Amino acid sequence: MRNAPKEQEDGPVTEMAIVNTFTKLIFGDEVYSAREISIIEAFQAMELTLSRGDRLEMGEYLRNLGVREMIQLVSGLRQYLSGCANAPRTGRGKPLHWTRPV
Repeated sequence: MRNAPKEQEDGPVTEMAIVNTFTKLIFGDEVYSAREISIIEAFQAMELTLSRGDRLEMGEYLRNLGVREMIQLVSGLRQYLSGCANAPRTGRGKPLHWTRPV
């Protein structure tokens, strides 16, 4: 995946930047920009069940979300990153219905 142009690395985080970062997590990319790392860290802070998860685990988590859940997550994370006091912390607390590849 191409890196975002410099002008997209500055300013508020967009939903598209979050989606692109999630896509990289889902596909197991290993190289992340400073902005993508900040998105990942905010995702971990907001999603309580992933606070200690590794990037492969985050990718599995994202891969198993439904469309509506993904849309809510992206929107909530954008609010969280913009400093919105009412941004949701998800912490669904449900076990994920996937098995780690052997």
